[in-house]
Amino acid sequence: MDHPTTPFGRRTLTLAQVASQAKARACPTDKPAHKWKVFRAITECRDRLGISDRALAVLNALLTFLPETAMTPGPDLIVFPSNRLLAIRAHGMAESTLRRQLQALVSAGLIIRRDSPNGKRYVRRGGEGATQVAFGFDLTPLVARAAELERMAGDVQQERRQAVMARERVTILRRDIGKMLLAGSEAGIPADWASIRSKFAGLCHRLPRLAAAAMLEPLAADLQALAIEVGKLLETHTDAVDMSGNDSHTERHYQNSKPEPSVNLEPAPARAPGQKPMRFALGSVLKACPDIAMYDRHGIKAWHDLVATAGMVRSMLGISPSAWEEAKGAMGEVDAAVTIAAILQRVEEIKSPGGYLRNLTARAQMGEFSTGPMIMALMRRQQICPQ
Repeated sequence: MDHPTTPFGRRTLTLAQVASQAKARACPTDKPAHKWKVFRAITECRDRLGISDRALAVLNALLTFLPETAMTPGPDLIVFPSNRLLAIRAHGMAESTLRRQLQALVSAGLIIRRDSPNGKRYVRRGGEGATQVAFGFDLTPLVARAAELERMAGDVQQERRQAVMARERVTILRRDIGKMLLAGSEAGIPADWASIRSKFAGLCHRLPRLAAAAMLEPLAADLQALAIEVGKLLETHTDAVDMSGNDSHTERHYQNSKPEPSVNLEPAPARAPGQKPMRFALGSVLKACPDIAMYDRHGIKAWHDLVATAGMVRSMLGISPSAWEEAKGAMGEVDAAVTIAAILQRVEEIKSPGGYLRNLTARAQMGEFSTGPMIMALMRRQQICPQ
């Protein structure tokens, strides 16, 4: 058809649909496209196209009505299934949902409606069975836009790779800064550590699982600048360090060859009747879970500091107030805080911190959970001797 075709009934024609039809008319007939390759490309870039997974299911169903894998522009690219049959191939989709998703595909410029005078879908064939005219859904835009969709999918894949690399960089920088801050504080290097910890805490907000590179890369740059700043502070005091020691000397030192300050050796508080006492001193908990110390501007010096800091960190982890209160009720506020510290330490491995905490709370209510094994596991990771 040499002019834009309009939809049947109350549906209106939009300029976007006119453009889509014009592109389809201009599509060369000598450049077929592989229907499933095009579909995979659309799947990759569906967010850019503004379509949902249900729209993809409908498009997949439409493609199954094409007998050939290669799509070549012409009347044979118009499919004309009934809504009932199309819904069956779309895994039993409700008809109202089906209509919405078909409209989404039209709006995205992926299909064109070719409506008959009465709105029905059918085909008229010639004497030898060749299609003369068909009314239904024209899939020519998939051929016309095949190269564009492939490029768009490639861009999305590249952005995803960049986001993965940026997230890895953020994770490593956070780890490095946290341990450098701990080393500087323990070495007694004169610096405004409270201010630096505050700046670091501001850069440690929880990231969405699908954070884009555009969000991650500026954060990585800020963390890199802070890492350089803290690293220079440490390096300016390395001249005073006795470099004659070997690894075994360092290891003995790390395993508490000199005592921790008394504030970090605060014993575990009394527990409610029937609950097991916690085995570890505060200093041991903080060594097993050092990341949580970065969120307290003045340093965690007592159990109540840990509880208060955990209450703030749980929000950053996406843990609801109700889940936090339930955990404190089941475990006691100290063990609940220790659990939050352990979750923070392993946050990159835990998909849903809130769900994880609720699971541990349920186990604690049945007497099947204590923080001891959790802290021991983290100590083994970091090769720390328990206190």
